[in-house]
Amino acid sequence: MSNPVIYFEISVVDLERARKFYKKVFNFSFENEIIDGYNMMFFPFNESDKGISGALVKGDVYKPTINGVILYFNTDDIDDTLKNVEEQNGVIMYSKTYNAKYNFYVAEFQDSEGNRIALQQFLD
Repeated sequence: MSNPVIYFEISVVDLERARKFYKKVFNFSFENEIIDGYNMMFFPFNESDKGISGALVKGDVYKPTINGVILYFNTDDIDDTLKNVEEQNGVIMYSKTYNAKYNFYVAEFQDSEGNRIALQQFLD
């Protein structure tokens, strides 16, 4: 059996503001598409790479929140990513913390739309 999670959607109020935020924080590019009447901006995805991808989505059923599921984005440099978050007026909600058991750093921030998003940096 494969990993159980295959796709995610991040709710947004202002799609262009969210696109700019995630581009500046992670240097992502997006592909825009309308599906079932909802405007979506898809994160990069390469089928040969491990992991999943998703989209920024605006619509009547999409409500940003800090009180729901937390998505973890992988980063090679958590300090640099957190600096980018603050430069884009994101809010650090959980400061960089080291997990000695699994040898990684984690942190959480609030994005431009009011979602709680997490970061994880694996160490060698």
